[in-house]
Amino acid sequence: MAAAGTAAGPAGPEPMPSYAQLVQRGWGSALAAARGCADCGWGLARRGLAEHAHLAPPELLLLALGALGWTALRSAATARLFRPLAKRCRLQPRDAAKMPESAWKFLFYLGAWSYSAYLLFGTDYPFFHDPPSVFYDWTSGMAVPRDIAAAYLLQGSFYGHSIYATLYMDAWRKDSVVMLVHHVVTLVLIVSSYAFRYHNVGILVLFLHDISDVQLEFTKLNVYFKSRGGSHHRLHALASDLGCLSFCLSWFWFRLYWFPLKVLYATCHCSLRSVPDIPFYFFFNALLLLLTLMNLYWFLYIVAFAAKVLTGQVRELKDVREYDAAEAQSPKASKAEKPLRNGLVRDKRF
Repeated sequence: MAAAGTAAGPAGPEPMPSYAQLVQRGWGSALAAARGCADCGWGLARRGLAEHAHLAPPELLLLALGALGWTALRSAATARLFRPLAKRCRLQPRDAAKMPESAWKFLFYLGAWSYSAYLLFGTDYPFFHDPPSVFYDWTSGMAVPRDIAAAYLLQGSFYGHSIYATLYMDAWRKDSVVMLVHHVVTLVLIVSSYAFRYHNVGILVLFLHDISDVQLEFTKLNVYFKSRGGSHHRLHALASDLGCLSFCLSWFWFRLYWFPLKVLYATCHCSLRSVPDIPFYFFFNALLLLLTLMNLYWFLYIVAFAAKVLTGQVRELKDVREYDAAEAQSPKASKAEKPLRNGLVRDKRF
């Protein structure tokens, strides 16, 4: 049985570490945990699941019903709101077909990120300013506050819906298989972090990632609307350019600066100070490290695309990841198409 968390943290928030301190302290803590784990293996994993995973069948049922509710709501919104809006604005046929998906995702992620921001900045939770506090007072099977449980239900049910939507509702893209795998992994992470009561750090992870989705879908919507009615609209073109710029900057700042120095430092190093025998330490940290590598991998694509825009190789923002009829007939794309394939990057998140 894991030890209970400390009753309270330090007198004040711990200063955010540097990258060097993250690597040094995180690696040192992980090595110490590995050396101190005398019975690591499947037996320990099975005991950990039995003792520390707390997830009731009614909670899983509520998650499934929420996923069905998101699917029904999206279908209704697409038929009654998004498609009529696209028709009224006289979007180009290809843009009109894609706009409902981006509008739906933009509204969800805007609401989800706003709620996460409210939890971190509008309540007494100190997790953003003092990330090690996510493990203060941790105990196995502890009660999940209702406001955080609501956020988990919101996100978990949405990703359950997203698995179905990727297969049957969204436009099929070159990276749809990867996104399908991503949605499954994300849903597993959300459910498992809730079951093991790592919900405090989960809220911080969601906050640091959802903002990129908001900016991505905002940029795509303005790309679709800038050619509405058969004419060029400078306001939407400017908004798409500014959205792309803010997307690039926020991706680095939120996912490659704050995420490792706040979340990884707390989970790799500070968690063992508060809960020396914290369950599934290596499992969750391995997934968070993998997420960091994915964020870095996709950031390289973002930088490469920005470089093409600055050098004039790409003259305007386009969402070119969809298959079209000509490409479906010809397995080889022309040389002119290849630089545009990663025009707008699919978001990879927790």
